[in-house]
Amino acid sequence: MNRLQKFLDLHTGEENKQKVLENVKANISFRGATVWILACAIVVASVGLNVNSTAVIIGAMLISPLMGPIVGAGFSLGIYDFELLKKAAKNLVIATLVSLFVSTIYFILSPFKETQSELLARTSPNIYDILIAFFGGLVGVITITRVEKGNPIPGVAIATALMPPLCTAGYGLAIGNWKYFFGALFLYTINCVFICISTFVIVKYLQYPEVTHVDPKYRKQIKYTITTIIVLLIVPSVYFAYLLAQEKKYKQKVELFLNEEFNDKGFAILYQKINYNKNPRSIELAFLNKKINKQEIQNLSTALKKYNIENTQLVIKQDTTDIKKYIMENNATEKAKENEKDLMILNLENKLKQNTYNNKALREEIIILFPQIKNISLANHTFNENTDSTITKTVAIYNSTKTLSTSDEDKLKMWLKKRISKNNIELFKEKKE
Repeated sequence: MNRLQKFLDLHTGEENKQKVLENVKANISFRGATVWILACAIVVASVGLNVNSTAVIIGAMLISPLMGPIVGAGFSLGIYDFELLKKAAKNLVIATLVSLFVSTIYFILSPFKETQSELLARTSPNIYDILIAFFGGLVGVITITRVEKGNPIPGVAIATALMPPLCTAGYGLAIGNWKYFFGALFLYTINCVFICISTFVIVKYLQYPEVTHVDPKYRKQIKYTITTIIVLLIVPSVYFAYLLAQEKKYKQKVELFLNEEFNDKGFAILYQKINYNKNPRSIELAFLNKKINKQEIQNLSTALKKYNIENTQLVIKQDTTDIKKYIMENNATEKAKENEKDLMILNLENKLKQNTYNNKALREEIIILFPQIKNISLANHTFNENTDSTITKTVAIYNSTKTLSTSDEDKLKMWLKKRISKNNIELFKEKKE
């Protein structure tokens, strides 16, 4: 048992407690540069959510300074430093208001108001978000209390995801959608509270010294308050998780129904839409090569019960105008994707053209001037990429029966400069293995 305790002991590798507290206090304040960093991170996150770019959102989370006051609040609760708690709470409110203001202004000014999947993902928090916030917070606090900080901090910033919910709340304000605003704000609250609670747990476990002696009754009140907050956040989160599971189960049943009743029988579904949040729910379908009469529709509606699909209407769209509309909408979507692919291919082709030459034509001309050259290949190469001193050189590699003299190489370089209109040319003789 002692070996197991030693193996799991968090005191091993622990940083000096006073030094940790000083670092925590230093990261609480939101003034000057920290406010600017936060505002810039919010804009980056908002752009990422606006264009549905996960990579950009992750980048914003990595530069966000929001963890500071939340961890500070957890530490202050753990050591009963109520002055520090006030300071942490005040700075968290400032950071939250600044973030909401910046994100709201961005989305008001942005010409793109479409609700992307990355935005929608932050409007319906559930129990899994609580687990992520709590265990992500545990990792973050454990890392803060270590001598060797290691690599977990960036991962914690990404996992706990404080920035995206705030930006989504700003999006909800900008478009006047209160459901999005309160849903995202609830997710942000969950993240803040459970990171704070995980910090409180670790501070107590590591036995950080209390700043003031607290009356046992007051200590109990704090514990009761924390428990009440946990319950108030967990209950709706569990309910939302239940709703999410029910929706997923419903859609799986509908998928089974469509496969067995139509796809497996060779009837191509041109269009399908599941309206889960309506009352009653509905499944809208349109077919490419099948006309369904009223009796068949009635039989199919009855068959829904066989698949345990309750409170659902089956709507078959058979009007030619509707079908044409679906085809045109589908074609427009596919065309947009094709155009995007064509543009990407064109960019790649242009890049290739910039980096390559017609070596066959050049060789035929060079052989007339330099008969000893049997083959030559030219290509553009970029050096010192991702630095301020990036340069592009044209590299020419030739194969000859005998080595060109220095004067011949100079002549060849001069001829190539005129022929391909490039000044930066490097000439090399091919080395045979």
